[in-house]
Amino acid sequence: MHDIVILGAGVIGAFIARELSRFQLDILVLDQENDVGNFTSMANSALIHSGYDPEPGTLKALLNVRGNAMYDTVCDELDVTFRRIGSLTVTTKEEELSVLKQLQERGRRNGVETFIISAEEIRQKEPQLAHDVKYALYAPSAGIIDPFELVVNCMENAIDNGVKLSLNEKVTAIKPIDGGYQVTTSKDVHHGKIIINATGVNADLVSEMVAPNKFSIKPRKGSYFVFDHFDNNFLKHIIFPVPDERGKGIVVTSSYSYNYLVGPNSNYIDDREDLGTDRDTMEFIKQSALRLVPKLPFDKVIRTFSGLRATPNTGDFIIEPLTDHPCFINVAGIESPGLASAPAIGVYVVNQYVSKLIELRPKVDFNPRIRPLYRFSHMSEKAINDLIKKDKRFGHLVCRCEMVSEGHIIDALSRSCPPHSIKAVKKRTRAGFGRCQGGFCQPLVLKILADHYGVNEQDVLYDAESTFILAEATKGGGAHE
Repeated sequence: MHDIVILGAGVIGAFIARELSRFQLDILVLDQENDVGNFTSMANSALIHSGYDPEPGTLKALLNVRGNAMYDTVCDELDVTFRRIGSLTVTTKEEELSVLKQLQERGRRNGVETFIISAEEIRQKEPQLAHDVKYALYAPSAGIIDPFELVVNCMENAIDNGVKLSLNEKVTAIKPIDGGYQVTTSKDVHHGKIIINATGVNADLVSEMVAPNKFSIKPRKGSYFVFDHFDNNFLKHIIFPVPDERGKGIVVTSSYSYNYLVGPNSNYIDDREDLGTDRDTMEFIKQSALRLVPKLPFDKVIRTFSGLRATPNTGDFIIEPLTDHPCFINVAGIESPGLASAPAIGVYVVNQYVSKLIELRPKVDFNPRIRPLYRFSHMSEKAINDLIKKDKRFGHLVCRCEMVSEGHIIDALSRSCPPHSIKAVKKRTRAGFGRCQGGFCQPLVLKILADHYGVNEQDVLYDAESTFILAEATKGGGAHE
């Protein structure tokens, strides 16, 4: 029997696993996807919110502010791309100045420093904003992050410190047994003394397998535009409109990779797997963004996508044991600012609940760092040439849009949380994230995966199980006989 079984390998499950890996425990993480962070954690705004927005006194407020403060250290240890560029919440209406003042007061109560700035100051910071912008609430601690690196590197660090991960295991039943719980999945049966439920939009359904809930989850879908690289200095901050009852509104921001991201909308849906986009929604997002940034070059859009947020009926994060089941801990309803809160949620779950259920003996050999990544964009020309001399595969470019070499992909495959699909390689290395969206590099990535795992190229997956790229060998070969 495992000491702890964590259900869900998104950003929340990964940070809980990493925090628990500091101790002498037998920990298993299960996820129904073919990769970690493969649902909500991969389809979001990639923002580390400052924490001025959540209602004071809530878990959202507490953990957002704590989590934001942890990110400099976390990203240094996990070698994750992160930049504190600050956010501007802007208004074009004189009467909305009072809303900015209310948000500033809320931030003060949460312990977040903000400044209300005038149109002239706004123009100096962001000349591309609409000319009718009158005021902005400036929050310097807000940042942008690579959410793919974050989850993968966090889980890699947890695995390096002894955590076990099993993918493609959908939970189908959970029942109490002597000393813990039996977890039945689509592939196996597992036993754990403590169960931590971090299954995102399905957290209420998973919890109901054990006993009736006091909460429910309603998915909210948000769609986005992704722009090609066109000007690293077009925008320097995260741009929000004044929020309303639906959320923070349509965000316009640079991304960690100097692409630009626009979205999301916020629509409640019933289908917990619906990640589609539609013309009317995208047009609404486009027009909303143009009201803030009129010169956004929508001819530079290279893709659209959608993500789901696990919105609870409680209005706050749900982090507590299930009633009458102190060893079944729900970590549910982690919608925005969940990404910003994730490191603090990991600490909170361990200190507030797990520590009271099982003895936590620290490991003397715990290592908070991963093996550093190779990033050509962060390296000098000499350093790149030296690396190629050591391993010529770094001189073989696979993805020219994003400057990803065969060496980068082989390095990802050699780690303790390796990719098993084309999409997983894309998330770790950015091969396929560029202008051609994998049109040129995907066949090369497919061959590298087939060679590494010793399988036929027709058996290489794009993402989940059975998502094959090739149906049969093509003219000129390619698939192994």
